[in-house]
Amino acid sequence: MADIKEKLLKESLEAAKKKAEADAKKTKDEADAEKAKNEDTAKEVKEENKKAEQAVEETEKVEGTVEDTEKPEGAEGNKEVQDGELPPDDGPTSTVTKGEVDKKDAKIAELNDRLIRNLAEFDNFRKRTDKEKSQMFEIGAKSIIEKILPAIDSFELGLAALSEEDRASGVGQGMEKIYKQLMTSLEGAGVKQIEALGKEFDPNLHNAVMHEENEEFGENTVSQELQKGYMYNDSVIRHSMVKVAN
Repeated sequence: MADIKEKLLKESLEAAKKKAEADAKKTKDEADAEKAKNEDTAKEVKEENKKAEQAVEETEKVEGTVEDTEKPEGAEGNKEVQDGELPPDDGPTSTVTKGEVDKKDAKIAELNDRLIRNLAEFDNFRKRTDKEKSQMFEIGAKSIIEKILPAIDSFELGLAALSEEDRASGVGQGMEKIYKQLMTSLEGAGVKQIEALGKEFDPNLHNAVMHEENEEFGENTVSQELQKGYMYNDSVIRHSMVKVAN
C-alpha cells in the first residue's frame, strides 16, 4: 500500500513537471516568433533609411547643379548670359522630388514608431506570460499536494497506533522510513508543516475548533493540534486544526 502511494506521488509530480515544461516550450516558441517579426520590421526600417539617405544625397546634387546654373561666376559666365548661350544640358541627375523625400521621412517615422510599439508589446507579453506560467505551476502543485495530505494523515495515524513492539518490527520500521522519505520529498518541493502547538493563535495559519481553560498555556495560545496544517512556499494549503486556551 505504501509503495502504491509513493508511486502515485511520483507520477503526480512528474505529470506537473511535464505540464510546466510544455507550457515553457509553448511560451518560448511564441517569443521566438515575436522576435522574428520584430527583426523583419527592423530590417524594413533599415532599408527605408538607406533609400531615404540616397534620395537626400541625389536631391542635394540637383540643388547644387541648379545653383551653379543660376549664379555664373566670372567674365565667361557673364559673356555666356549676354550672348544668349545656355550651359550644356547633361540631362536630369535625379527624378526624386522634395515631396517624395518627405513621404519617405514620414514612412520611416511610422516604421520606427511601429517598431518601438512592437518591442514594448513583446516585453509586456513576456512578463505577462512568465507570471501566468508561474501561477499555473503553483496552482497545479497545490492541487496535487491537497490530494496527498489525506494519505499523510492516515500514515501518521497508523504510526501513532503502533505499539513499541510493532515499531521495532520490520513492518513498523519500514512504515517509518517510507513516511520520512515522503515528508523529505515534500519538503524538497517547497511544502512545510505549520507550527501550531504552543504558538500564539494566528487566524491566517490556524483554524480554532475548540476552546478550553488551561493554565499551562497563556491566553490565546494553541494548546493542542488536532490536525496538522501545511504551506506551499508562502501560500497556505491547509490551516492547522487546533484547540485554543482562553
